[in-house]
Amino acid sequence: MSLPHNYEMVIGLEVHAQVTTKSKLFSGSSTAFGSEPNTQANEIDLGMPGMLPVLNAGAVDAGIKLGLAIGADINMHSVFARKNYYYPDLPKGYQISQYDQPIVLGGKLSIDMEDGSSRTINITRMHLEEDAGKSIHDMGSGGTSFVDLNRAGVPLMEIVSEPEIRTPEEAGAYMKKLRTLLRFLEICDGDMEKGNLRCDANVSVRKIGSTELKTRCEIKNLNSIRHVMNAIQHEAERQVEIWEKGGTVDQETRLWDPDLSETRTLRSKEDAHDYRYFPDPDLLPVNLDAARIEAIKGTMPELPDALRDRFMSDYGLTPYDASLLTSEKSYVSFYTDMLKNGADPKLASNWMTVELFAVLNKSGKDLDESPISATHMGELVSLITSGKISGKIAKQVFAIMLENAEKGSVMAPSAIVEAQGLTQISDEGALKAICEKAVASNPDAVAKFKAGNDRIFGSFVGTVMKETKGQANPELVNKLLKEAIDAHA
Repeated sequence: MSLPHNYEMVIGLEVHAQVTTKSKLFSGSSTAFGSEPNTQANEIDLGMPGMLPVLNAGAVDAGIKLGLAIGADINMHSVFARKNYYYPDLPKGYQISQYDQPIVLGGKLSIDMEDGSSRTINITRMHLEEDAGKSIHDMGSGGTSFVDLNRAGVPLMEIVSEPEIRTPEEAGAYMKKLRTLLRFLEICDGDMEKGNLRCDANVSVRKIGSTELKTRCEIKNLNSIRHVMNAIQHEAERQVEIWEKGGTVDQETRLWDPDLSETRTLRSKEDAHDYRYFPDPDLLPVNLDAARIEAIKGTMPELPDALRDRFMSDYGLTPYDASLLTSEKSYVSFYTDMLKNGADPKLASNWMTVELFAVLNKSGKDLDESPISATHMGELVSLITSGKISGKIAKQVFAIMLENAEKGSVMAPSAIVEAQGLTQISDEGALKAICEKAVASNPDAVAKFKAGNDRIFGSFVGTVMKETKGQANPELVNKLLKEAIDAHA
């Protein structure tokens, strides 16, 4: 089902990104993932009497990095506040967050759509806060729930967009772009399955042409881009149905059930005043200086958009290929390593994104698990670029490389070409004789070709390739065959 043509969605996303620090936001507890439950929460995380939080400077630097990357204003004076609410996995009874004086204000993110269009989504703010623990409801029996406080106190960046997103597809593109940026900056690993990147989607609908912001519902803790898109679509359809029947949408927090493909009520939605924010009395304001900002600027990597533009201008790549190659930091490293061996940039892009990615997708592996190194992939493409082998022979060599990798053996493509005798034949004299023989032995085909049957030319090429075991230089073969046909009486 899709929305009636006279309705549009109004979507704002609140993305929670765990900062890749070794310790928590206000304590020295470890942030390592996968440890035994409740083994990484100390007295500060639990809010025990007399315990004082100490701010993690690395988390502040991460927030500054993101602010610089999105072109935001870095607040030289920011304040941590207590956000008061009760939840079983929030041991202190409040969360230390930022409210009216966050570390980052404004900014924007450009998103790329599949149809080649792009949009800029404005960002309201980014503030730092501590994560809550985790309630576990799907283990044990009798409806018993458990609480794991290992995550309590882990530093989070909450990135809040303006309500400018209009479709689930735009929301998905926004999430992908933001995750890519966080990974390039190395401030969040973006692993949604582990909960390191989570999204709350605020959704409302309105008639097209209206500027009214109608009642919104918040869908909490979406942990995959697919879930973000599906939940938004369903929630928008639900709200349209209510409005069309003359009802009203209640402001509430909802959960997404991926098994039933529907959202359901969790609780009524709180407003800011419900949390009784006030400055945390145990934490001083964060006062930054220009020297610190400048020092962090000096550590910033080349960002995805700049890389994409450079790949297009320097290497002649299409917008699609350049966007794909810069969508992950590991892709950029692999591709640029391929080019170090003199591989043609466009050909290297094709071999990486088509041939290698097909193998990885089939085996369910990521690029960092590639059975073939970037160096050897680059060498393989360089052999084609130099004319030592053809593209067809390269596929044979690639298959042999994969077979060797499965056996735990590594052999350079140039060594395979030499050992298998696969070097492309580019000796014009030798090929000329073979081409002339192919033409002379098939006068009927020559007559048909000269009469306008261009397809017949492929039979001559096939004859030559069969004679040379597929090792003849294709471009040279085409040239010599045409000369031989023209010379045939």
